[in-house]
Amino acid sequence: MSIDHAHMPGRIPAAMDIFASPTIRGYSRAAGIIAFGAGIGSILFFLLLPTLIVLPMSLSETDHIEFPPQGLTLKWYSAYFNDPDWMAATWFSLKIALATTATATVVGIMAALAIVRGCLPFRSTLQALALGPMIVPHIILGVALYLAFSPLQLTGSFFGFLIAHTVLAIPYVIITVTASLQRVDPTLELAALNCGANRLQAFFLVVLPNIVPGVAAAAVFAFLASFDEATVAFFISDIGGKSIGRKMFEDIDFNLTPVIAAVSTVLVATSLLLMGTVHLLNARKPRS
Repeated sequence: MSIDHAHMPGRIPAAMDIFASPTIRGYSRAAGIIAFGAGIGSILFFLLLPTLIVLPMSLSETDHIEFPPQGLTLKWYSAYFNDPDWMAATWFSLKIALATTATATVVGIMAALAIVRGCLPFRSTLQALALGPMIVPHIILGVALYLAFSPLQLTGSFFGFLIAHTVLAIPYVIITVTASLQRVDPTLELAALNCGANRLQAFFLVVLPNIVPGVAAAAVFAFLASFDEATVAFFISDIGGKSIGRKMFEDIDFNLTPVIAAVSTVLVATSLLLMGTVHLLNARKPRS
């Protein structure tokens, strides 16, 4: 038996009005936002989960890594700070990271100035080449640097690590400082030049104060790119100089204890502390 819609006036439009009502649309939009937020939160939780479980594993009383930990103790942190080999690797990495931060920040600022303010031919090509170390896999860079450093006896040396880590850190500085320079009005620098300042004075008195947060963030990224680097360090280390990343690789192979988790926790805490400091500096920047 067929249904005559002519005898059912207003039924279909009424159903459509229900779904088109502001209340239903609001519920649908809220459900979509909740579903999207839950999906993003699940992805972030999955990415952070390995980092989150490192802390409880570093507090385990057992002599091997396990989760959940059996008991809680700080003896593995004590073992890390009292071990001369771990401390030697940590101080070696810290010295390299500080030197890399200074070198990469200076070179990266000059490169960013040339890219943003300069009139260089093939500027986009030069910018792509400057960012190359970020794109090329680190294992390829490690092999290439080992082949270049080995005949020069730079493997395991402070200077060799400084060159390698500076090459790896410069792209982070260029990206961050370039973004900061592009937000600075170039007419301010031109006004300083018209008032009698030279290029160097205009940079230090006008440009640099406006990009200090960006420079600070770039320095932090350069420090972390050096201090946390492990792949290239694996190739250019030797018995004369060993970074903390290389030391972690060795202990994972031959002496896997919760000390590895303790060192990882220290590295994560250092990274969070530095990034939090940069965030506070950016938050306190006076807005023009």
